[in-house]
Amino acid sequence: MTRRTQHGLSLVELLIAVVISLFIAAAGSTLLASSLRANRVLLLEARLMQDLRTSADLISRNLRRAGYWGASSAGIWTRGTSGVTTNPYTALSPAPAASDAAQFHYSRDATENNAIDGNEQFGVRLRNHVLQMQLGAGNWQALTDANTLEVTAFSITPTLQDISLQDACDKPCPAAQPTCGPHLQVRSLALVISARATADAHVTRSLRSSIRVRNDSFTGICPA
Repeated sequence: MTRRTQHGLSLVELLIAVVISLFIAAAGSTLLASSLRANRVLLLEARLMQDLRTSADLISRNLRRAGYWGASSAGIWTRGTSGVTTNPYTALSPAPAASDAAQFHYSRDATENNAIDGNEQFGVRLRNHVLQMQLGAGNWQALTDANTLEVTAFSITPTLQDISLQDACDKPCPAAQPTCGPHLQVRSLALVISARATADAHVTRSLRSSIRVRNDSFTGICPA
């Protein structure tokens, strides 16, 4: 019985092997490309969220200080006093509706002068898809980088809780004057920021935060 001699692969077998190798290489390349795209999207999402959190933290920290007054004791009514001094820093916009900008003040005086100086004027706004913060009169600084993200929506919605302190008065207020007597105004702000990555418009994120203004506004006195 004659044994056949092996002379190597035939042309057909070689072509089949090449086709199979190409299929395997194509599948591997597709898997690698998909993995790289997913990794890129994750990096963009992480960077976008980190930028939003950093901006929201800076805005929140400053808004919490709104209305700080070095002579705040002068604005609180006590028994035996005929009136109170108005806090010059108490104004805070927007009020009462939501807005894409806010203006506020707080004292930075070593010795309180009861006046709003240039370095005590602050604000935040959205301009051309960039969040900006005011650090002093006319000094607007960008909080976000347009080369990294575009802010698509920004809103600050105020909430005011008015608490009557009439029970602390010796004399009741007339029924026809509901605003009579001392009142404490507790202010809160709802912050919403939405943005998309500049490198990929499909990568979007939103952040919501609630801000409690620490310096409550006190108004009114007890009836004489």
